[in-house]
Amino acid sequence: MTTEDAQPAHQRGAAPRGALRRISTVLFRRRLLALWLLLTPPMLWLGVVYLGSLLAMLWQSAYSFDDFSMVVTPELTLANYRALFHGVNLDIIVRTVAMAAAVTVGSALIGFPVAYYIARYTRGAVKGVLYASVMLPMWASYIVKAYAWTVILAQGGVVYWVVNLLGLREVLDGVLALPVVGGSSLSTSNLGRFLVFTYVWLPFMILPIYAAIERVPESLLQASADLGARPWQTFRTVILPLTFPGVVAGSIFTFSLTLGDYIIPQLVGPPGYFIGTMVNTQQGSVGNLPMAAAFTVVPIVIIGGYLALARRLGAFDAL
Repeated sequence: MTTEDAQPAHQRGAAPRGALRRISTVLFRRRLLALWLLLTPPMLWLGVVYLGSLLAMLWQSAYSFDDFSMVVTPELTLANYRALFHGVNLDIIVRTVAMAAAVTVGSALIGFPVAYYIARYTRGAVKGVLYASVMLPMWASYIVKAYAWTVILAQGGVVYWVVNLLGLREVLDGVLALPVVGGSSLSTSNLGRFLVFTYVWLPFMILPIYAAIERVPESLLQASADLGARPWQTFRTVILPLTFPGVVAGSIFTFSLTLGDYIIPQLVGPPGYFIGTMVNTQQGSVGNLPMAAAFTVVPIVIIGGYLALARRLGAFDAL
């Protein structure tokens, strides 16, 4: 039997515990060191994997692509960025930004009343059920929801059945006859694409607005009523300014998610590329990685500017 085996069990474990105690004492006394030890691994991961890949993409966006040989060459050029603002490419950017803006506005107009009703007019189990109803679509597969909407909006689908039942088929046909909004059917129209986008991203608008409304003190509403303000005046001068950062916070999600989506534009709506589908085509089918990278820079720049504006409006306080 060795000397170590002859020692009691509590003495054999005393050395590791003592070392851990000394380390914890050092970290407790040197808070800055503990903070650096905690932040270094995630910052290295962020810097190497995320920022590194982002910088590599930006660098490749300046490469050249030979249309004849279909080969990417490391010859730096700004031709890819110049091509973004001409012809079809500019139409793709405008189309994508316009749809993202429309979805954001539509989600805000629908989401604010829903969030306001849940926050102010429900209690207990009813509030829990409604809150879960908002969250429930987020638990379903994104692909399943997108494909389900292609069936719902198609000729002979649920929407057309309800429209025919209400006798509104002529109204729907008139809307679909509009040059930008319509198409041959809802499933092949920009209106149908807008509806699918709004449905998919609506919870991301409702939840920040709900959180912002919940933080409005009840005493402010009572004070407004005591001063003689009507309900609409209270909403316009008290509730809306205090909850507007929540609207902006929700718009960050709806705008950015629509801006980069490439699945819904392929399943619903008229023919035509979005930024996401163009990146997928250039990278996957054509092999033009520089042009795909240049297209990817567009939403990065737009979202970067939008986040800066949202920060000035206090949107991050509502997240």
